[in-house]
Amino acid sequence: MIVGVDEAGRGPLAGPVVAAAVMLAGKEIRGLGDSKALSATQRSTLEARILERCPYGIGIASVEEVDTINIFQATMLAMTRAVLTLCERVGEEPSLILIDGNMTPLGRAADWRWTQCQAIVKGDAKERCISAASILAKEARDRMMRDYCAAYPGYGFAQHKGYGTAQHMAALRELGPCPIHRKSFAPVAQLEFF
Repeated sequence: MIVGVDEAGRGPLAGPVVAAAVMLAGKEIRGLGDSKALSATQRSTLEARILERCPYGIGIASVEEVDTINIFQATMLAMTRAVLTLCERVGEEPSLILIDGNMTPLGRAADWRWTQCQAIVKGDAKERCISAASILAKEARDRMMRDYCAAYPGYGFAQHKGYGTAQHMAALRELGPCPIHRKSFAPVAQLEFF
């Protein structure tokens, strides 16, 4: 039981951080790759295939958690929640967890209990199970940001997904932050609306 883990949403100024854990379990899913290198249509198609064929778990750390414990710790928390959800679904523990990046949650997240884990830099382009997790995390977060766009109009969340684009910064200066903005992130905190 080898599990791939990746996250989406570390860098944006708004919205939660979302992680996914996926076990391919020998399933052949063609076209997997780094979610950032795929088109929206490719990601959507691959997401449907992964959800249909593979055990997975999604973990979310809220904006409040990002602001309280910092983005790094929130990322470790979201990854932990994703793996916990996957384990609950399959009723088994992973034999190995492959994580995109240069650090694992081992010793960094209180509920992380898996010692057989390995960080792989650019793992979303090297390991298929991480690629699958990358796609699920990005698609889940993008959906959330589109929903937030309807709830908080004027910011353009559906387009930039909370990243600090020129459009987003202009809206932030004009409208001030909304409840899903990360108040601990400098570009938001420096506006001094609080």
